[in-house]
Amino acid sequence: MKILHVVGARPNFMKVAPVWKTLEKLTEFDQSLVHTGQHYDINMSDIFFKELELNEPTEYLGVGSGTHAEQTATIMVEFEKVINQSKPDLVMVYGDVNSTVAASLVCSKLLIPVSHVEAGLRSFDRTMPEEINRLITDQIADILFTPSIDANENLMREGVSADKFHLVGNVMIDTLVQLLPKAKTPIIKGITEQYSLVTLHRPSNVDQSNMLREIIETLIEISKSLQVIFPLHPRTRQKIQDFSLKIPDDGNLLLMEPIGYLDFLALQSRSKVVITDSGGVQEETTYLGVPCLTIRENTERPITISIGTNSLVGKDMNLLKDEVEKISKGKIKKGNVPHLWDGEAAVRIAKVLENL
Repeated sequence: MKILHVVGARPNFMKVAPVWKTLEKLTEFDQSLVHTGQHYDINMSDIFFKELELNEPTEYLGVGSGTHAEQTATIMVEFEKVINQSKPDLVMVYGDVNSTVAASLVCSKLLIPVSHVEAGLRSFDRTMPEEINRLITDQIADILFTPSIDANENLMREGVSADKFHLVGNVMIDTLVQLLPKAKTPIIKGITEQYSLVTLHRPSNVDQSNMLREIIETLIEISKSLQVIFPLHPRTRQKIQDFSLKIPDDGNLLLMEPIGYLDFLALQSRSKVVITDSGGVQEETTYLGVPCLTIRENTERPITISIGTNSLVGKDMNLLKDEVEKISKGKIKKGNVPHLWDGEAAVRIAKVLENL
């Protein structure tokens, strides 16, 4: 079986790695990898290939930045050329980025079967571009691999045939389990023993000056009692500059360039609390047992709240400060690891594909 994997952004790389490595051991699969270039900064892309020990992409589309429409359209035009040339038996897409839905649409028009890894997740918030990507991809995909039981329930409610989806667990956790022993504390000048880790990149948090200003002011306030480590997504760094936001140079709120997966995993696993708007980080902190506070009104990963260590604080910065203070005092939400988040999701995916 000739399988073509499509990735475009950092979260995709952690998801494709265990699947690629598992299928690589099986002689019946011939694999190739297309990187759309949706994330084009070296710290947001290339370093992940090295750390995850992924082969260089067979094709690199070099799409780069743009509006959602521009990015999706460019990927579709360029990816169609790849499909017509390579003629795969199956295309595997991952997560919920623009590359995911664009590749799926191309395949549906060309009658190429599509498999969606991390299918069925829903925030029920259609103002999020990722939610639209998830909904469309799951309606046109032929094989859907779900990470949790709530994802199965969502697909059933939307009328997806039960024989199309398979509960396999979380492939991101596969990567975490494999690489956690290698995640040594990075040498960062000025880092203290007790700290909080922050990641922010969603438009709802960083594209509006008032919201980003309020978040930064809150992080400055938190940093007075608990150091804040903040690797900056390029989008977030640019917005801080555009809005002329001032950060005290006292080391309490430590801004950094984007870092690799191993360094981030090391920081995350040793953090007192993680503050984020990332879906993947909500999952990783749940597995690690680290308290997570999510600056969003909703999440497509509700299992990280019902079972895991995640809590939503919405846009309420007073609530964020209160929750950080509680955690600092030892009042920590006890969580468990969801079913099948055991590092074997890729093995279960391979078994389904073998049966094809």
